[in-house]
Amino acid sequence: MNSRRDYRSARAALFDGIEEGGIRASSYSSHEIDEHENDQAIEGLQDRVNVLKRLTGDIHEEVESHNRVLDRMGNDMDTSRGILFGTMDRFKMVFETKSSRRMATLVASFLALFLLIYYLTK
Repeated sequence: MNSRRDYRSARAALFDGIEEGGIRASSYSSHEIDEHENDQAIEGLQDRVNVLKRLTGDIHEEVESHNRVLDRMGNDMDTSRGILFGTMDRFKMVFETKSSRRMATLVASFLALFLLIYYLTK
């Protein structure tokens, strides 16, 4: 009976070492798997950061482009305002004389008639 216990204890000692090594090996491979998954996650995050960086760069270019368009539009509006004030000054001079009033009335009538025909045909 002692020989069986010795055999079992020797066998248990033999397999305990293998099992411990197996546990260590599995934990080591688990650690490797975790490292690999972390590396993949980091690469994925780097790709996302690069995409976001390019996207913000594109947004910045788009904003700059829109700002240039708005600046040009503002300058064009200022120019139009100057032309409109000049035209208003000319109309004031036209209305100062009586013969010019008749001419202005005639021009306004033609303009009203033109606009009426334009809206009716549209």
